[in-house]
Amino acid sequence: MARAEKQAAVAEIADEFSASTGAVLTEYRGLTVGDLKNLRRSLGEHANYAVVKNTLTKLAAEKSGIKGFDDLLTGPTAIAFIKGDVVEAAKGLRDFAKANPNLVIKGGYLDGRAIDAAEIGKLADLESREVLLAKLAGAMTASLSQALYAFNALPSKTAQLAAALEAKAAEDPSILAGGAAEPAAAEEAPTEA
Repeated sequence: MARAEKQAAVAEIADEFSASTGAVLTEYRGLTVGDLKNLRRSLGEHANYAVVKNTLTKLAAEKSGIKGFDDLLTGPTAIAFIKGDVVEAAKGLRDFAKANPNLVIKGGYLDGRAIDAAEIGKLADLESREVLLAKLAGAMTASLSQALYAFNALPSKTAQLAAALEAKAAEDPSILAGGAAEPAAAEEAPTEA
């Protein structure tokens, strides 16, 4: 590969890193071209799976300010550059790896830091962004419904209290006077002569 081609390849990989929300490094040894095609489909439309050269990827990672990849860049390497939902892509990789043991997830990069294969597995176990947002909206709706019920109950409870007070006042009119009893006759104080 000529020097200009290498520089162009490094720039292309660096651009992929910059444009991606995350990246997952894999080893694809033993997968056929058909398997790789199926893997690309399983990642969804928001991920790009590319076979890369390790030395060029190291240079591109350094150029993009990404650290922690050097140990992962051994053997045949391919990277899933994720531009959308990281969870969806992680699920696609995990599920494909279960069906095709030749795909080995090495690690990745997410939110400015390197992550290992176990963390990618944890991401794959999460529910998708849409499901989490739907659950959040449901919880907020339930809280609002409870608040609305409490606010609606306040006038009816006040009305019930007023009706009970009126019924009690009919039985004992002194209730409306603040509950004060009739003043007792003042005792006469002894006068001194």
